Amino acid sequence: MDRHARTRADDRPTPVAPLLEGTNPVTTHATHARTRPGRGATLDEAHVGDIHGAFGTIRHGDVGARRGLRVRLKTLVAIVGPGLIVMVGDNDAGAFGTYTQAGQNYGTRLLWTLLLLVPVLYVNQEMVVRLGAVTGVGHARLILERFGKFWGAFSVIDLFLLNALTIITEFIGISLGLSYLGLPKVPGVLLAAVVVILAASTGSFRRFEQVCLALVAGSLLLVPIVVMAHPPLAQIGHDFVVPGLPGGGSELSTVMLLIIAIVGTTVAPWQLFFQQSYIIDKRITPRFIRYEKADLWLGIVIVILGAGAMMAFSTAAFAGHPEAGNFTDAGGIATGLGTYVNRTAGVLFALALIDASIIGASAVGLATAYAIGDVLGLRHSLHRSPKEAKGFYAIFAGLLLVAAIIVVTPGSPLGLLTEGVQTLAGVLLPSATVFLLLLCNDREVLGPWVNGRAMNIFTSAVIALLVMLSIVLTASVVFTGLPSTAILAILGGGTALAVLAGVFLAVYRRLRPQAATTDAAPHDAEDRATWRMPPLSLLARPQLSVGRRLGLMVLRAYLVLAVGMVVVRVVQLAVQR
Repeated sequence: MDRHARTRADDRPTPVAPLLEGTNPVTTHATHARTRPGRGATLDEAHVGDIHGAFGTIRHGDVGARRGLRVRLKTLVAIVGPGLIVMVGDNDAGAFGTYTQAGQNYGTRLLWTLLLLVPVLYVNQEMVVRLGAVTGVGHARLILERFGKFWGAFSVIDLFLLNALTIITEFIGISLGLSYLGLPKVPGVLLAAVVVILAASTGSFRRFEQVCLALVAGSLLLVPIVVMAHPPLAQIGHDFVVPGLPGGGSELSTVMLLIIAIVGTTVAPWQLFFQQSYIIDKRITPRFIRYEKADLWLGIVIVILGAGAMMAFSTAAFAGHPEAGNFTDAGGIATGLGTYVNRTAGVLFALALIDASIIGASAVGLATAYAIGDVLGLRHSLHRSPKEAKGFYAIFAGLLLVAAIIVVTPGSPLGLLTEGVQTLAGVLLPSATVFLLLLCNDREVLGPWVNGRAMNIFTSAVIALLVMLSIVLTASVVFTGLPSTAILAILGGGTALAVLAGVFLAVYRRLRPQAATTDAAPHDAEDRATWRMPPLSLLARPQLSVGRRLGLMVLRAYLVLAVGMVVVRVVQLAVQR
């Protein structure tokens, strides 16, 4: 045993903890407030202590320099997990359907979209890596504290509804995989839900992460399918780097909506909430941010390769056959692989679909439980047993069990629910990214870890693009058969407005008198490595400019209108059925 007394040998320190690794007791943020020793800003004392990764441990208070390749690799192995889980969890049941639809209907012509999404994935998740490691506070709670009750409540409510629908789609994926394998759907789906709940409820963070990384390894089942399908490698290489739009005329709008679906399934709101909270629960501090960034890159590489593999083998399997261009669902892909490649390929795809759906359900369910626990002040840590964190585990288990029951209930509108989750994800993603950008420019929150100018410019452009895609998606649901000319008009007009807004802001900032900075001397590398956000009660309230207030008002109005229109349309479709 080390000097940190614990109630459990592999988990928690006592409430009287030593100085939190990374806390600067003298100058903690721009206004030079002092932090209290121990927990800093963390909301659950179980979030402070040793890092117990799936494959290694880093002791609390270990601030030694990592010199030598062997030591650095051991550190990386201990840190690895959050980035891999969030990225591979993103290749879930919905992603399996979207990517294989692109391949079956349009070949590999849309592979280039994946390459364009790499910087978007990295920038979004890198920002939540910093927020989690530096603040020790979850995404939903930061929004509540820095932007008020409306946005805090909105972030939790919309996350809860969207994630609940997403978990339903995960169990739909499990049921499709079971059906292809000839296994009974009802007991199989319910058993999957129970297995996920039990895996998260052991009271050991390490054991849960080991299970998740085993599921991550299971995603590699897609690789032998590519080998067996023999897709055209030269064409794949070309389509990865050369953009193109298959089809034309009336089909163009369908293709563009599919591209929006690819963006929506690859960059999802739950990812932001999950990774930030998971990093906090793993007890990662700023000293290890660069290792977590490497973990994130590993996850991005795997998710892009998996998505590309699905497009490639679904292209090769259906080319020249009647099913080409007639996608049904992921179950139809398994059947096609079994028919036109071999039975083994179909079985591997079904197993990979079940594996992806389980890891997706785990991550999405945890994202919800973490967020609600953050906002309501519940104990919310995988280091705790269900007896110690009843509310946290009840939310997690309740979401999974209700979703599983809905999927196995005859007559449930599963197709409608799947359509609803894709649409709501597209509508809500811009707002999540807006608050991510604002938080990463809040010096009270991130101190020396705030965004640089290049990051802000890129993220602002991403937000503008996401808003335009969100408008297109909403319009396509409300006004069925939206023509390609209308889509192009929205994208073109939105781009022009975004450019004008960027020029206006650049001119305004150049002409505006420079305000005196409240920053201390520039931060060196060691200072950044030990800087932590003080407790929320010590932070000065954010002063939003008139422009930002106006922007948030417009965003609020858009979200209320867009979500209302989508709900009305979904109700109309449900009544028609």
